[in-house]
Amino acid sequence: MESLSLEGRIALVTGAGSGMGAAHAAILAERGAHVIVQDVEKDSRAERSVAHIRAAGGRAEAMQADVSDAPRLSAQIADAIGRHGVIDILVNNAGISGLQMPFLEINEAFFDRMFAVHVKGAFFTSQAVIPAMRARGYGKIINIASNFAMHGGSGMAHYTSAKGALLGLTKALAKEFGPDGVRINAVAPGLVRTPMTERLGDEGFETFAGNVPLRRLARPRDVAETVAFLAAPASDMITGQTVAPSGGDPIVGI
Repeated sequence: MESLSLEGRIALVTGAGSGMGAAHAAILAERGAHVIVQDVEKDSRAERSVAHIRAAGGRAEAMQADVSDAPRLSAQIADAIGRHGVIDILVNNAGISGLQMPFLEINEAFFDRMFAVHVKGAFFTSQAVIPAMRARGYGKIINIASNFAMHGGSGMAHYTSAKGALLGLTKALAKEFGPDGVRINAVAPGLVRTPMTERLGDEGFETFAGNVPLRRLARPRDVAETVAFLAAPASDMITGQTVAPSGGDPIVGI
Protein backbone atom coordinates (compact mmCIF):
# COMPACT_ATOMS: atom_id res chain seq x y z
CA MET A 1 0.00 0.00 0.00
CA GLU A 2 1.56 3.28 -1.14
CA SER A 3 0.43 5.25 1.92
CA LEU A 4 2.39 2.85 4.16
CA SER A 5 5.48 2.62 1.97
CA LEU A 6 8.75 4.12 3.18
CA GLU A 7 10.56 3.56 -0.09
CA GLY A 8 13.30 6.14 -0.58
CA ARG A 9 13.19 7.34 3.04
CA ILE A 10 16.21 7.54 5.34
CA ALA A 11 15.45 6.50 8.92
CA LEU A 12 17.53 6.72 12.10
CA VAL A 13 16.55 4.47 15.01
CA THR A 14 18.40 4.92 18.30
CA GLY A 15 18.98 1.96 20.60
CA ALA A 16 18.27 -0.32 17.66
CA GLY A 17 20.75 -3.08 18.39
CA SER A 18 18.25 -5.27 20.24
CA GLY A 19 14.75 -5.47 21.69
CA MET A 20 12.12 -3.00 20.51
CA GLY A 21 14.66 -0.86 18.69
CA ALA A 22 15.74 -3.77 16.52
CA ALA A 23 12.08 -4.47 15.73
CA HIS A 24 11.51 -0.83 14.75
CA ALA A 25 14.57 -0.87 12.49
CA ALA A 26 13.54 -4.16 10.88
CA ILE A 27 10.01 -3.08 9.98
CA LEU A 28 11.11 0.30 8.63
CA ALA A 29 13.56 -1.55 6.39
CA GLU A 30 10.80 -3.98 5.33
CA ARG A 31 8.69 -1.00 4.27
CA GLY A 32 11.52 0.29 2.09
CA ALA A 33 13.53 2.71 4.23
CA HIS A 34 17.30 2.77 4.43
CA VAL A 35 17.83 2.44 8.19
CA ILE A 36 20.66 3.86 10.26
CA VAL A 37 20.93 1.55 13.26
CA GLN A 38 22.35 3.40 16.27
CA ASP A 39 23.47 1.71 19.46
CA VAL A 40 26.10 2.13 22.14
CA GLU A 41 29.71 1.92 21.14
CA LYS A 42 30.86 -0.72 23.60
CA ASP A 43 29.51 -3.78 21.78
CA SER A 44 28.54 -5.01 18.32
CA ARG A 45 24.75 -5.02 18.65
CA ALA A 46 24.34 -2.38 15.95
CA GLU A 47 26.31 -4.46 13.46
CA ARG A 48 24.29 -7.57 14.30
CA SER A 49 21.02 -5.71 13.77
CA VAL A 50 22.30 -4.38 10.44
CA ALA A 51 23.31 -7.89 9.39
CA HIS A 52 19.81 -9.20 10.13
CA ILE A 53 18.21 -6.41 8.08
CA ARG A 54 20.53 -7.01 5.14
CA ALA A 55 19.96 -10.77 5.31
CA ALA A 56 16.24 -10.08 4.90
CA GLY A 57 16.91 -7.95 1.84
CA GLY A 58 16.79 -4.55 3.52
CA ARG A 59 19.20 -1.63 3.50
CA ALA A 60 20.93 -0.53 6.68
CA GLU A 61 24.11 0.86 8.20
CA ALA A 62 25.45 1.06 11.75
CA MET A 63 26.07 4.12 13.90
CA GLN A 64 27.83 3.59 17.21
CA ALA A 65 27.67 6.23 19.92
CA ASP A 66 26.08 6.92 23.29
CA VAL A 67 22.92 9.01 22.81
CA SER A 68 23.80 10.99 25.93
CA ASP A 69 27.05 12.14 24.26
CA ALA A 70 25.35 14.88 22.27
CA PRO A 71 28.43 16.34 20.49
CA ARG A 72 29.63 12.94 19.25
CA LEU A 73 26.21 11.73 18.14
CA SER A 74 25.37 15.07 16.51
CA ALA A 75 28.62 14.90 14.53
CA GLN A 76 27.74 11.41 13.29
CA ILE A 77 24.23 12.54 12.37
CA ALA A 78 25.66 15.51 10.46
CA ASP A 79 27.90 13.09 8.55
CA ALA A 80 24.90 10.87 7.73
CA ILE A 81 22.88 13.86 6.52
CA GLY A 82 25.85 14.93 4.42
CA ARG A 83 25.86 11.52 2.74
CA HIS A 84 22.11 10.99 2.42
CA GLY A 85 20.87 14.57 2.15
CA VAL A 86 18.35 14.27 4.98
CA ILE A 87 17.10 11.97 7.69
CA ASP A 88 13.37 11.67 6.98
CA ILE A 89 12.44 9.58 10.02
CA LEU A 90 13.86 9.61 13.54
CA VAL A 91 12.79 7.06 16.14
CA ASN A 92 14.05 8.08 19.58
CA ASN A 93 14.00 4.60 21.09
CA ALA A 94 17.21 4.38 23.16
CA GLY A 95 16.50 3.65 26.79
CA ILE A 96 17.56 1.91 29.97
CA SER A 97 15.51 -0.09 32.44
CA GLY A 98 14.09 1.49 35.57
CA LEU A 99 11.89 -1.35 36.76
CA GLN A 100 11.55 -2.32 40.39
CA MET A 101 13.72 0.36 41.99
CA PRO A 102 12.11 1.91 45.09
CA PHE A 103 12.04 5.69 45.11
CA LEU A 104 14.12 5.99 48.29
CA GLU A 105 16.89 3.88 46.74
CA ILE A 106 17.33 5.94 43.58
CA ASN A 107 20.61 7.82 43.79
CA GLU A 108 21.61 10.94 41.91
CA ALA A 109 23.93 9.11 39.52
CA PHE A 110 21.23 6.71 38.31
CA PHE A 111 18.66 9.51 38.12
CA ASP A 112 21.05 11.54 35.96
CA ARG A 113 21.77 8.55 33.71
CA MET A 114 18.05 7.87 33.26
CA PHE A 115 17.39 11.42 32.09
CA ALA A 116 20.60 11.59 30.04
CA VAL A 117 19.57 8.58 27.94
CA HIS A 118 15.82 9.08 27.66
CA VAL A 119 15.43 12.86 27.67
CA LYS A 120 18.78 14.44 26.76
CA GLY A 121 19.31 11.79 24.09
CA ALA A 122 15.95 12.42 22.41
CA PHE A 123 16.25 16.19 22.80
CA PHE A 124 19.61 16.62 21.11
CA THR A 125 19.12 13.87 18.54
CA SER A 126 15.95 15.66 17.45
CA GLN A 127 17.84 18.95 17.40
CA ALA A 128 20.39 17.38 15.06
CA VAL A 129 17.86 16.16 12.48
CA ILE A 130 15.19 18.87 12.49
CA PRO A 131 17.05 21.58 10.49
CA ALA A 132 17.29 19.35 7.40
CA MET A 133 13.67 18.20 7.85
CA ARG A 134 12.59 21.80 8.19
CA ALA A 135 14.48 22.86 5.07
CA ARG A 136 12.79 20.08 3.12
CA GLY A 137 9.37 20.79 4.60
CA TYR A 138 8.79 17.24 5.78
CA GLY A 139 9.91 14.85 8.50
CA LYS A 140 8.72 12.35 11.10
CA ILE A 141 9.96 12.00 14.68
CA ILE A 142 8.62 9.23 16.90
CA ASN A 143 9.53 9.27 20.59
CA ILE A 144 9.24 5.95 22.42
CA ALA A 145 7.69 6.77 25.78
CA SER A 146 5.76 4.42 28.08
CA ASN A 147 2.22 4.03 29.35
CA PHE A 148 3.72 4.35 32.84
CA ALA A 149 4.10 8.05 31.98
CA MET A 150 0.30 8.24 31.76
CA HIS A 151 -0.75 6.25 34.84
CA GLY A 152 2.38 6.18 37.00
CA GLY A 153 4.41 3.22 38.11
CA SER A 154 5.31 2.13 41.61
CA GLY A 155 9.01 1.41 42.04
CA MET A 156 10.05 3.31 38.94
CA ALA A 157 9.69 7.02 39.67
CA HIS A 158 12.83 8.03 37.77
CA TYR A 159 11.83 6.02 34.67
CA THR A 160 8.26 7.31 34.77
CA SER A 161 9.47 10.90 35.15
CA ALA A 162 11.84 10.59 32.19
CA LYS A 163 9.19 9.05 29.95
CA GLY A 164 6.75 11.77 31.04
CA ALA A 165 9.29 14.37 29.95
CA LEU A 166 9.32 12.74 26.50
CA LEU A 167 5.56 13.27 26.22
CA GLY A 168 6.04 16.96 27.02
CA LEU A 169 8.87 17.24 24.49
CA THR A 170 6.66 15.61 21.85
CA LYS A 171 3.91 18.19 22.30
CA ALA A 172 6.30 21.14 22.39
CA LEU A 173 8.15 20.14 19.23
CA ALA A 174 4.93 19.29 17.40
CA LYS A 175 3.63 22.83 18.00
CA GLU A 176 6.93 24.49 17.14
CA PHE A 177 7.70 22.59 13.94
CA GLY A 178 4.26 21.66 12.66
CA PRO A 179 4.21 24.77 10.43
CA ASP A 180 7.42 23.45 8.83
CA GLY A 181 5.87 20.09 7.95
CA VAL A 182 7.64 18.14 10.69
CA ARG A 183 5.36 15.69 12.52
CA ILE A 184 6.32 14.59 16.03
CA ASN A 185 4.43 11.87 17.91
CA ALA A 186 5.00 9.54 20.82
CA VAL A 187 4.40 5.81 21.16
CA ALA A 188 3.69 4.67 24.70
CA PRO A 189 3.70 0.87 24.98
CA GLY A 190 3.07 -1.04 28.15
CA LEU A 191 5.43 -3.71 29.36
CA VAL A 192 7.08 -5.51 26.44
CA ARG A 193 9.13 -8.68 26.84
CA THR A 194 12.64 -7.74 25.68
CA PRO A 195 16.17 -8.40 26.96
CA MET A 196 15.87 -5.21 29.04
CA THR A 197 12.81 -6.49 30.96
CA GLU A 198 13.56 -10.22 30.98
CA ARG A 199 14.57 -10.21 34.64
CA LEU A 200 10.90 -9.93 35.61
CA GLY A 201 10.55 -13.62 34.76
CA ASP A 202 7.49 -15.57 33.62
CA GLU A 203 5.53 -14.89 36.79
CA GLY A 204 6.10 -11.16 36.58
CA PHE A 205 5.02 -11.02 32.93
CA GLU A 206 1.91 -13.08 33.68
CA THR A 207 0.97 -10.69 36.48
CA PHE A 208 1.26 -7.68 34.19
CA ALA A 209 -0.66 -9.43 31.39
CA GLY A 210 -3.51 -10.27 33.78
CA ASN A 211 -4.19 -6.54 34.23
CA VAL A 212 -4.38 -5.82 30.48
CA PRO A 213 -7.86 -5.86 28.87
CA LEU A 214 -6.57 -7.99 25.96
CA ARG A 215 -4.91 -10.31 28.50
CA ARG A 216 -1.54 -10.33 26.80
CA LEU A 217 1.50 -8.10 26.60
CA ALA A 218 2.54 -6.41 23.38
CA ARG A 219 5.31 -8.03 21.39
CA PRO A 220 8.10 -5.85 19.94
CA ARG A 221 6.50 -6.29 16.50
CA ASP A 222 3.18 -4.90 17.80
CA VAL A 223 4.91 -1.71 18.89
CA ALA A 224 6.97 -1.56 15.70
CA GLU A 225 3.81 -1.68 13.56
CA THR A 226 2.62 1.48 15.32
CA VAL A 227 5.99 3.15 14.76
CA ALA A 228 5.92 2.23 11.07
CA PHE A 229 2.43 3.70 10.69
CA LEU A 230 3.49 6.99 12.29
CA ALA A 231 6.56 7.05 10.03
CA ALA A 232 4.47 6.58 6.88
CA PRO A 233 2.49 9.05 4.73
CA ALA A 234 -0.74 7.42 6.00
CA SER A 235 -0.29 9.30 9.29
CA ASP A 236 0.59 12.70 7.82
CA MET A 237 -2.33 14.40 9.59
CA ILE A 238 -1.24 13.15 13.02
CA THR A 239 1.14 15.19 15.17
CA GLY A 240 1.63 15.93 18.86
CA GLN A 241 -0.18 12.72 19.83
CA THR A 242 0.59 9.77 22.06
CA VAL A 243 -0.42 6.35 20.73
CA ALA A 244 -0.47 3.44 23.18
CA PRO A 245 -0.14 -0.06 21.65
CA SER A 246 -0.67 -1.63 25.06
CA GLY A 247 -3.71 -3.88 24.75
CA GLY A 248 -5.94 -1.31 26.44
CA ASP A 249 -3.75 -0.48 29.42
CA PRO A 250 -4.51 2.24 30.34
CA ILE A 251 -7.97 3.17 29.12
CA VAL A 252 -9.06 6.60 30.33
CA GLY A 253 -11.80 6.28 32.92
CA ILE A 254 -10.92 2.75 34.03
